[in-house]
Formats: sequence, C-alpha cells, structure tokens
Amino acid sequence: MKIALLHYSAPPIVGGVESVIGHHACLMADAGHEVRIVAGRGAQTDGRVKFIRVPMMDSRHAVVEAAKKELDRGHIPKDFAELVRRLGIQLGEVISDADCLIAHNVASLNKNLILTAALKEISERLKHLQVILWHHDLAWTTPRYREELHDGYPWELLRQAWGGVEQVTISSFRRLELADLMHIAEEKIWVIPNGVDIPRFLKFEKLTTDFINRLHLLDAWPIVLLPVRITPRKNIELAIQVLDVLRRTYPHARLVVTGPLGPHNPANADYFKKLTALRSSLGLEESASFLAELTDEYLPDEVISDFYHLADVLFMPSREEGFGIPVLEAGLAGIPAFCADIPPLRDLGESFVRYFALDDTPGQIASGIVETLSTDRVLTGRVQVRTHFSWQKIYQDQIERLLGKGKT
Repeated sequence: MKIALLHYSAPPIVGGVESVIGHHACLMADAGHEVRIVAGRGAQTDGRVKFIRVPMMDSRHAVVEAAKKELDRGHIPKDFAELVRRLGIQLGEVISDADCLIAHNVASLNKNLILTAALKEISERLKHLQVILWHHDLAWTTPRYREELHDGYPWELLRQAWGGVEQVTISSFRRLELADLMHIAEEKIWVIPNGVDIPRFLKFEKLTTDFINRLHLLDAWPIVLLPVRITPRKNIELAIQVLDVLRRTYPHARLVVTGPLGPHNPANADYFKKLTALRSSLGLEESASFLAELTDEYLPDEVISDFYHLADVLFMPSREEGFGIPVLEAGLAGIPAFCADIPPLRDLGESFVRYFALDDTPGQIASGIVETLSTDRVLTGRVQVRTHFSWQKIYQDQIERLLGKGKT
C-alpha cells in the first residue's frame, strides 16, 4: 500500500505530533508499505520513508501566517480561494498515486485553514483515496482557540463530519469530544493511542531487541529472569515448576534463562536435556525460554543488563552460591528478587530480597511472587505500558486493522 502522512511539519522538527508521525512512518515501512511524509517543514530521517516538502503546508509560512491573522479576526482573505486552489494542486501532484492519506490535526486545528480547505477538496475529488483524519487536538473544544474561531466557512470545516473518511482520536476523552462536536456516533470513531518505543526508550542492544521479538516478550507478564549458567547447582528445575504454578494466575508468565551450559562439566548437557524434558512435560515450551537455544554466542554484559530492565522479577533458586551478583544487579535495576534462603544470598540482600526455603513447594513460592506482583503499583504500571502501549503492539492490533479497511 502507498501511504502518505500529512502534517504542518515533520521530523526532525520536535513536537508530539511530529514524533507520532515519525513512529507511524517507520512501523508502516517495517510492514512493507511504501510510505511518504508530506509537510511544510522537516527532512528525510529514514531512508525508507520519502519526505516531500510543500512549503505552504507549513503553519509558519509567511502567506499562511498573514491569512491566519485575517481569519482569526473573522475575515476571509480576498485571495483565500485562490490559495486553497493552488495548494490543492500542489498536494494533488504528490499524493495522487497514494492509496491512503493520513492527515494529523489538519482537520482539527486552525493553524492552517488553507491546508484544511485544500484537504477537504482533495478528500472529495480523489475517490480512490482512503482518507484518515487523525485528531490529537480539537480547536473547537479548546478555550484558548475560541476567539480565533467563527461561524461559517472555513472555520466550520473543523467541526464538520466530512463524508467518506475515517475519524481517529488518541483517547476515549477525545472521542467523546469529537462525537459531541461533529454529531458522530462514538462507535464510528477509532481510538488509537500514542505509544512508546520500548527498546529505544530503554536503549536496548540490537541483540536484545532481536531476542525480545523472537520470543514475543513484550506480550508477557510477568517476565521472570534467571540470569545463570545451566548447571545443576542452579536448581533451574524449580524455576520451571514455579512458572507452571504461576501461569495459573498469570497465563502469559514467562521464564527467561540467559546463561549457556556450564563449560566445565560434561554432565551439564544431560542436565539441560532433563530441563527441556520437564518443560515439555508441563507444556511450557512457549513459556520457559533458554537463550542458549537461540545463540551459541557469548552474551555481552549490556544484553544481560537489558534483561534486568525488561524483567519484572529476579528468581534465584540456587542450592549453592559463592556470592550472588544477580541479587545486586536486581537491586540496582529496581526489580523484586526472590531467592533461595542460603547464606551468601541472605548476606547480600537481607533488607530488600524475599527469601524462600529450598524445601518450599512451587505453589508456596509462586504465591509469594503473586502477592508481590498484585500489590506493587510500579510493576503494574510497567506491564500496562509494555503490553498495551508499545508502538509495535498498537500498530499490529489497531493501525494495521485501520489501514485494511480501504476507502470508506
């Protein structure tokens, strides 16, 4: 699909809407679409996304600013119709072959009513074009804009339900405002929130991001981290058994074991076979992940650090430890730690770690984890963002569906 994203300005110009457009463009390009950004200011920031500058789309263009001064006083400039016609021709030339046009805020704000009017004409003229009006802000419901708005054309374009278009808002509150303003049924308005690029925000290594995508970890809750080598003294079978119980409360719980097989004992290979057999017997093939199954390469410290910042819980069921660095790392990363009550681990984290006895049942241990997860608001916030507000999730669950609707 050929998609054109339209706004007054675009990245690298700094702004909330500009940032959203940048993310949308990259996600659409990732999905194989041919994407272009059309704006009055900006530049090409991604080699896959073409940037087309149409100067009079800029809200700060001299002609646009002069017209806005007149419009804000309730006067339509004498050359308004001609300006709309000229801009309409320029826009038509750069989007005529597009399948979908997504206009951000242009049909919502009075920053450039020349552009608004030109877009309205194009939406009616280009019958093949799927037009999506994406509303971040609404001038008619915002008190600070009220003195700049007047009855009649062209101001009425900002409160009209244009025919043959899809309406999108970024929140349920905005949807209520838009439905009331334009007399549209709420169910006719899409709500697609803004999101967070989680790997980029947390500065994950590329290898970490690859693991996350391959294992679909952004959909998981909770992520239980076991950053140890695969050797019997680490008691990894207990972690698998606890995961089995934990999934009765949290069906999307995941266990991630980051380490390779211990290098010094041939028996570790047999131990790993026992662990994978236990995993299979419990039906946890998709839930208990060993990174050793995905790579033979040494994982750098930066990748291990990334997993601490992704995980929700550190789990250390070791029967024997000389020290226990993961306890310190969990404290630094700010995630709860559940550890076997053995002297080295007790000495390290007595004040901030929850301990369990090695003869506790998996059910008893899982109950302690559930209690912590269900009462910690910070952890609840983490999972809410990760599972509902990642850009990848928003694109897959909502934007992709919207693009698939075609011309209304």
